[in-house]
Amino acid sequence: MDYEPLITEAQIAERMPALAAEIARGLPDTREGLVVVGPLKGCLVFMADLSRALWKVGVAHDYDFLRLASYGKGTESTGKVQMESDLIHSVAGRPVLLVDDICDSGRTLTFARAHLLTRGAASITTSVLMDKPARRAVPFAVDHVGFTIPDAFVVGYGCDLAEALRGLPYIGLYKA
Repeated sequence: MDYEPLITEAQIAERMPALAAEIARGLPDTREGLVVVGPLKGCLVFMADLSRALWKVGVAHDYDFLRLASYGKGTESTGKVQMESDLIHSVAGRPVLLVDDICDSGRTLTFARAHLLTRGAASITTSVLMDKPARRAVPFAVDHVGFTIPDAFVVGYGCDLAEALRGLPYIGLYKA
């Protein structure tokens, strides 16, 4: 089944180098030791492409993952973020770039940011491929946004519907 494209593969590919350059300009001067952290599984596709784009603009980094869940099998957040697994490596004293596929309610990124601070991150900069501000349940301002999107359920490029459709190479609108 095809889904009406909201953001095409070409638009994503075009935005990635500009987003990486924007992030590089906004990182703290002490970017040595940067760790890119993403909550699995949604961040995976975006984080991989962004990681390569960051290297191309001269930003060396390590990366690690959190495994967080709030959606379960549906299209609505449960409102509760659960940590299923933590970082493997320490971020203590290191700058962190927290990335995710989408910020809608703001709960996941708020939870992840607070957790990284408790783990001793020196600073936290945030980036998402998509920002859906109309869905904010908690205040959260993303530092670097690829695309701002309307209040619609999206799939592809890491975003899923009950674990399916993450592999679409574009962002598609899901219509129930």
